[in-house]
Amino acid sequence: MEYIEHITKDGERWDQIAHMYYGDSTRISALSEANEHLRLQPVLVGGLPLRVPVLEEEDRLLPEDVPPWKR
Repeated sequence: MEYIEHITKDGERWDQIAHMYYGDSTRISALSEANEHLRLQPVLVGGLPLRVPVLEEEDRLLPEDVPPWKR
């Protein structure tokens, strides 16, 4: 799998990073799995290198039953 490195800023959260890279704040599971050593930290300190998985197009698609306002 291909990854992008992200260096955290003080106070960043997983949902913010997911939104920044995937356009969807609910996609934190991909980040969490790639950074298991940091999984328990809800708010991150600055200067941590994170692995951000590059998702394939089909991984980015949402199920049809998701309401339009969540797409």
